[in-house]
Amino acid sequence: MTEASPIILAEDLTRVFVTFRKREGLLGSLGSFVHRQATEKVAVDRVSFRIERGELVGFLGPNGAGKTTTLKLLSGILHPTSGTATVLGHVPWRREQAFLRRISIVMGQKNQLWWDLPAQDSFLLNRDVYQIPERRFREKMEELTSLLELGDLTKEPLRKLSLGERMKCELVGSLLHSPAVLFLDEPTIGLDVVTQKRLRDLIREYCRRTGTTTILTSHYIRDIEELCERALIIDSGRIIYDGNLRRLVERHATHKLITVRFERNVPPATVARFGEVAENDGLRATLRVARERVPAAAAQLLHELPVADIAIEDISVEEVIRLLFSEKGNALLREGEGSA
Repeated sequence: MTEASPIILAEDLTRVFVTFRKREGLLGSLGSFVHRQATEKVAVDRVSFRIERGELVGFLGPNGAGKTTTLKLLSGILHPTSGTATVLGHVPWRREQAFLRRISIVMGQKNQLWWDLPAQDSFLLNRDVYQIPERRFREKMEELTSLLELGDLTKEPLRKLSLGERMKCELVGSLLHSPAVLFLDEPTIGLDVVTQKRLRDLIREYCRRTGTTTILTSHYIRDIEELCERALIIDSGRIIYDGNLRRLVERHATHKLITVRFERNVPPATVARFGEVAENDGLRATLRVARERVPAAAAQLLHELPVADIAIEDISVEEVIRLLFSEKGNALLREGEGSA
């Protein structure tokens, strides 16, 4: 791999899962021994992209879109049906030791540390597996446990920790060997808002310090919005967008939200004259207004209605993503507006 080579390169990467359907009843079971009915499911469909050194890329898509399957292909857990990929110059599914020592994958719904042992015992096992020098291991332990404010929690059996505490320990275990590439699959799933924020802060700070190339999948738009400038959006196994997340919002967010608090009750019909009403309880209303009409609509509201307070904001990234997965949004992207 030369200096100019991307850290991660996928070209027409495809994975098809084949399952066999058993017919009902005893005769159906016997018949399945002779002839099994196969069903194919295309999980990843000719996916192509490249990721450069130090990038932190968000991977978005609905359930079953192919996010986790793509990460498993890139980390060598799965073999592709067709297509090619290289990570750090290695073909992932060959699972060469030189490759495995330089990557790490964290899956938010699966424990990688030993359930009945204290996390620190699993960390010592990782030290031996990755042959981390003792001094470097201690320095890394101190750095990561301090960043995550773990304290003595690493001395408790993993099963006694909360979900958030376990995920912090999982992150420490995955970073001890200083991987050059980090795959994070739903690292904040099921966590409370405060813990999600702390984990995002850790990931951001760690990637900034080390320049680790990272792919992050998440159901929480906030994770991607706060951490990633670039987003890959996948639907039905295909990449439908690859580009700057903020630019995506600006391109497709044709409306802004005007939230108004009134000094007294205002009839719904009166409020509706100024824009599309998203919420309204008489004393507070939120309107969707075309971007070019926002200044005029705000001025009219202030002039004609008893406004106590007014706020103007862009629609959320989450709402833009919902638009993209609508029939109209997918059609626009597949015509080439920012697709990979």
